Amino acid sequence: MLLGRTLTINSRLLSCRLLNTTTSGDFGVGWAKNLEDETRQGLAKDPSLKEIVNYYYNKAAPLCEELSVRQVRLGSYERTMQLIRGTLGVVKPCNDNITISFGIRRENGSIETITGFRSQHSHHRTPCKGGIRFNENIDQETIQALAKVNSFTSSLVDVPFGGAKGGIRINPSEYSTRELEKITRRFTVELGKKGFIGPGIDVMGPDLGTGEQEMNWIADTYRNTLGSKDLNAYACVTGKSRLMGGIHGRISSAGKGIFLVTSEFLDNADIMKRVQLIPGIYRKKVIVQGFGNLGMHACRYFTRAGAQVVGIVEKDCSIENPEGIDPKALEDWVSETGSIRGFPGATETEKNLLFEPCDLLVPCAVEKVINCDNVGKIQAKIVVEGANCTMTPLAYEMLLKRDVLVIPDILVNSGSVCSSYFEWLKNMKHVSFGRLTFKYQREANEHLLNSVQTSIESMFNTDCTIQPSDDFIARMSGASEKDFVKSGLSYTVEGTVQDVLGIVKKEDLGLDIRQACYSLAMSKIVKTYATAGYTFT
Repeated sequence: MLLGRTLTINSRLLSCRLLNTTTSGDFGVGWAKNLEDETRQGLAKDPSLKEIVNYYYNKAAPLCEELSVRQVRLGSYERTMQLIRGTLGVVKPCNDNITISFGIRRENGSIETITGFRSQHSHHRTPCKGGIRFNENIDQETIQALAKVNSFTSSLVDVPFGGAKGGIRINPSEYSTRELEKITRRFTVELGKKGFIGPGIDVMGPDLGTGEQEMNWIADTYRNTLGSKDLNAYACVTGKSRLMGGIHGRISSAGKGIFLVTSEFLDNADIMKRVQLIPGIYRKKVIVQGFGNLGMHACRYFTRAGAQVVGIVEKDCSIENPEGIDPKALEDWVSETGSIRGFPGATETEKNLLFEPCDLLVPCAVEKVINCDNVGKIQAKIVVEGANCTMTPLAYEMLLKRDVLVIPDILVNSGSVCSSYFEWLKNMKHVSFGRLTFKYQREANEHLLNSVQTSIESMFNTDCTIQPSDDFIARMSGASEKDFVKSGLSYTVEGTVQDVLGIVKKEDLGLDIRQACYSLAMSKIVKTYATAGYTFT
């Protein structure tokens, strides 16, 4: 039944594209069969990430055409549709892909071959932007799929980046710090030699298995090799430590993004009515999979807003507390012991908490954790995709039929994309946000208070003292760098979610938020190509 429903959706795309074969080109039987094959592959029991992303892309394409034709007009309707459909074909594959292999000498004297990948999905905006992960299970196809997701995320939140992704096929726990440094620096040099890194070309960032230290190595290597004469060299990578040009507030921004996006949906009365929840985040029961940087900060923001994190799932242990887990205390415990196991503020459990009743389920760990084998056990009212591609398309369609709200990864991950953009801007401007205005704004506010005090004393012929509130005192010097990041992220998320909900309502998509997100992101890319045109065509 689900397969038939999805094929119907994609048949609409097929009929749209074959509407004017004389103007849009002869797609032929082979093209139609390829589309049907991609749909079938996406709905398979265990699809690859590439098949997952292609499925959502194909499903969103018809609506993207409708949105684009309202914004783009190039003469006749037929010519406009020809451009839109052609551009959708251009956007689907990755523009550039590279596989790099090199040898390193390990500390035991052996020589080992290291393989790395980098994909640049779309150059509609430059630079391309995407993280680099260290993981032994990656391949070129996986990297391509994640690069495509990054393009759509950036487009969705109006960040002027194309999407990219990279990775090195290693298990970082099996290498010493010195060996990881050698691998990271050598990979950076190889990317530079092949034109896959640079502030205006391709900007990397942290991802699974990497962090500030690896980003510092990348920045330093680029600065002392290919970028030795580039004033903006440190903008070749984001996620650096603040000493190396990083930005305050970046570490928590991904978790903050999860919280902000989720809050916008929880405050929407129509959506909450569909999932049978009371609007607002207060007292909502939350279960989080993964207590790394992403999951930990998401827990902290949810708890501060009044939600209760009742369960946390990690690879070695699961813990629960019906009254709520203190994320700060758990963070301290993990810092001391390296595991959530034995945490005194919760009880260890053998139950799979992913399948326990809750209001919010937030998977922040691995891909395809929700699939056709276990989707029937999901009892959450809302699933928030903290990690990329946390469920298969078949599982997603089944959740939609049960009126379970799924907030998709390309929207939820907007926090890290926005903070990366802010750090890149800071590096390109060579000055931290607020540095030029702190003193002036503080003095201006002090003069304002003195003026008010003088006026009152003159009017009433008596002495008085103006006592500013604590909030006013904290803001007298203007916004700090962290304030800029928080404010910019909040503004971006609020506007984006409202745009998405507007499409959901207008197109009567029910709870299919993902289709609205993909369609909106794709239409913005199409509009960029339509406005700029194609070079040398």
